[in-house]
Amino acid sequence: MNTSIEQLRLTAKSIRIWVVKSLAAAGSGHLGGSLGMADVLTMLYFKVLRHDPKNPFWSCRDRFILSIGHVAPVLYSTLAHAGYFPLEELLTLRKLGSRLQGHPGKEYGLPGLELSAGSLGQGLSVSVGLSLGFKLDKLDNKVYCLLGDGELQEGSVWEAAMAAGHYHLDHLVAIVDRNGVQIDGPTEKVMRLEPLRQKWEAFGWEVTECDGNNLEELSLAFEKIGQESSKPKVLIARTIMGKGVSAIEGDYHWHGKAPSQAQTEEFINEILSK
Repeated sequence: MNTSIEQLRLTAKSIRIWVVKSLAAAGSGHLGGSLGMADVLTMLYFKVLRHDPKNPFWSCRDRFILSIGHVAPVLYSTLAHAGYFPLEELLTLRKLGSRLQGHPGKEYGLPGLELSAGSLGQGLSVSVGLSLGFKLDKLDNKVYCLLGDGELQEGSVWEAAMAAGHYHLDHLVAIVDRNGVQIDGPTEKVMRLEPLRQKWEAFGWEVTECDGNNLEELSLAFEKIGQESSKPKVLIARTIMGKGVSAIEGDYHWHGKAPSQAQTEEFINEILSK
């Protein structure tokens, strides 16, 4: 898709605003990580992914697997902006009977959703299975999997990473939200991840790093990832939890917290002003 950086920036801003609105309407949810991931999801759905909102089950589509299920609000907002369902439905987040539950569930019939996600550490294994299936069938569908950095403390992630390297799954792209914090505090204090790049390389992955809140850097990173290589790829996207709202940026206390009515207005006005 030939979308300009300025268009992407405006889309990311609107995605963030609707994330805030949806959490305020729900009275609960995960705000920090959702705001931090708005730029990555914008880049994927409006420039990188091969997909068709009018035909969600198109067999030639790329697959996006949300492994870090609690940032579902940013995926929902992105899907709505891409045309999978009306924006107004975002205000039903976490409501009884809504298709937009706190963690995404395929059983609710939401178009564009590829995987039910709740427990962490499962999405990369699913992505490996999908990618291996496409490889065996000689198909060129790509699989993109979004992981949280705290999620990398799950052993199942590294079992999947080992398998991906072993089978040379070159159409598999893992994206790590490297915001440096998790629900209990800084990742390096809870369970140290560094040296992260060398860990992925040791498992046979091609590693790219960038500022995950900089659309220009993201665009260049995905162009590099798109180049031919026999290895699976991982993008370590350095982001800021709560990006766009200065009062909560980098604050792990906003991992799973919704804004009050007064904060909602304040947060939206700040996002609009940038």
